[in-house]
Amino acid sequence: MYPFSYHKPASVADAAGLAGTADDAKILAGGMTLLPTMKQRLASPANLIDLSAIKDLKGIEVTGDTVTIGAMTRHADVAASAAVAKAIPALADLASLIGDPAVRHRGTIGGSIANNDPAADYPAAALAMGATIHTNKRAIPADDYFTGMFETALEEGEIVTKVSFPIPKKAAYEKFRNPASRYAIVGVFVADTASGIRVAVTGSGASGVFRATEIEAALTKSFTPEAAGAVKMSAEGLNSDIHADAEYRAHLISVMAKRAVAKAK
Repeated sequence: MYPFSYHKPASVADAAGLAGTADDAKILAGGMTLLPTMKQRLASPANLIDLSAIKDLKGIEVTGDTVTIGAMTRHADVAASAAVAKAIPALADLASLIGDPAVRHRGTIGGSIANNDPAADYPAAALAMGATIHTNKRAIPADDYFTGMFETALEEGEIVTKVSFPIPKKAAYEKFRNPASRYAIVGVFVADTASGIRVAVTGSGASGVFRATEIEAALTKSFTPEAAGAVKMSAEGLNSDIHADAEYRAHLISVMAKRAVAKAK
């Protein structure tokens, strides 16, 4: 690796101040993407701002009809949370499927949401349930937050502090996993929310996570596995790579949606 300055602020205000003033700074959450990228010399920030000492960014709270998760909460903590499992079992299930034990015990929900990897799991949950991403500056609806592959509405120096999920009537997540990385080749999160049926797809779109409006329309008429499975998704705008071509991903979206509806609760 190459030389850089390491900072470990104790508050969000201090972290934001560093992010706004330090030259070529990067925020470090769990480090599951940033550190390997730095080791490969694909990223070379001059300053690294570690959020792990900020206690206000950790924790899970269920109030009324909302589950709020601090940005530095580990995937393993979400997966093991009895409160999350009771309020939104699909979210606890999703967290348990991320990577392997080492990744789940280091990776954070805030890091996943901020990085917006096109095959990450949490973006699908946030978009399907109509979550709100809170930062040190504002609250951003999930529909406005995810703007493209590895791109979000975050501004320079803006830090994700927590994510609030409205509790759906029922929901479920299914993904077809890469056997090595456990990333989603296709992942589908289905949610019956107060505003209607919402279906979000990860691992497939050339522009990252997206809503499958065709499946939403079918499930609005009949919330059944058969209705989801009968939708023939277009391959246009989907990724093709060594793991799966666009046509196969289009087929898998319907299959994963069918499975998700079958286990939704």
